[in-house]
Amino acid sequence: MTSWVYRFAWIFYLIVAIAGALWVGWREGAIRPSLFFDPQGWWLDALLGVAVGGLLIGLWRVVRRRLSSARELEEQLAELLGPLQRPEIIALALLSGFAEELFFRGAVQGAWGWFPATVLFTLLHTGPGSTYRAWTAFAGVAGLALAGLMLWRGNLLAPVLAHVVVNAVNLDQLAKKSGAEPSQPS
Repeated sequence: MTSWVYRFAWIFYLIVAIAGALWVGWREGAIRPSLFFDPQGWWLDALLGVAVGGLLIGLWRVVRRRLSSARELEEQLAELLGPLQRPEIIALALLSGFAEELFFRGAVQGAWGWFPATVLFTLLHTGPGSTYRAWTAFAGVAGLALAGLMLWRGNLLAPVLAHVVVNAVNLDQLAKKSGAEPSQPS
């Protein structure tokens, strides 16, 4: 059974994606395919995205190992999300990574620059109490990395893939912490 959090996340990220698409379309007049990938260098963007995603996962593992608040945060998020099946993990990682990158890197960074995009991205990843500080700080570092990928490569493929990798691995970890192994629907 799909949790209310999962359904809410779908609605939230669809709204974020639509807002990003409308903003880019309004600002540019049209959404060009070049915003999403470079036909000549897509392979480099894909490799960079996966590599940066892996580096960010490694960074989070170091943070989790060193800070009890990070481990406590994971426990709280796992409880909130509840058990997720593998298709739900993949779908949520794809949607959240695409929607946030379209909005923050495609729309906000395209209009206002990397610094406001990174600050807004960081602020989205805040929560009540000191437990969330590690997540917020990590989101700030990740936001800088994703903004840098967008600046360097000029399209969303690398930032989207990095974001999807981070979210997929972290959602998988949270699903395991919730007490249920991610599985295929029966």
